[in-house]
Order: sequence, then C-alpha cells, then structure tokens
Amino acid sequence: MNITLSIDDEVVKEARRIAQAMGKSLNQLIREDLERLTRKQCLEADLDELRALDGKGRSDGWKFDRDELHERT
Repeated sequence: MNITLSIDDEVVKEARRIAQAMGKSLNQLIREDLERLTRKQCLEADLDELRALDGKGRSDGWKFDRDELHERT
C-alpha cells in the first residue's frame, strides 16, 4: 500500500542521511519502524490480557510440583 506523508524537508533530508548511514533506504527505515510499532502494540495487548487473567485460574489449590512432573508411570 502506498501512503502520502507531509514531512518537513529538513527532517526528510536528515532521515535520509541516517538511513543511508545504516545502509537502508528511507522507505525501508520507515517500514521497519511501523512494523516495530505494531508488534509492540500487539505485545502490550497480550501482556495486558495476561495481567488481567493473573490469579483467576481454577487450580483448586493445586500447585506445581517438579518431582510429580518428572514421575514415570
């Protein structure tokens, strides 16, 4: 998908210089930053869900027992 952005010319010039120093195009740098931003948002949503569920399980008092886990039948 193509999008159009309004960005100050000096900001674009400096961003291109930084991208070039990183061996990337400005397009690639922006795309990677947007992907990183969306991954971070997804991760934060997952963490919020885990926090909301914390302590709400139905273990009926059962606790993890390492020895029991390794028992052989």
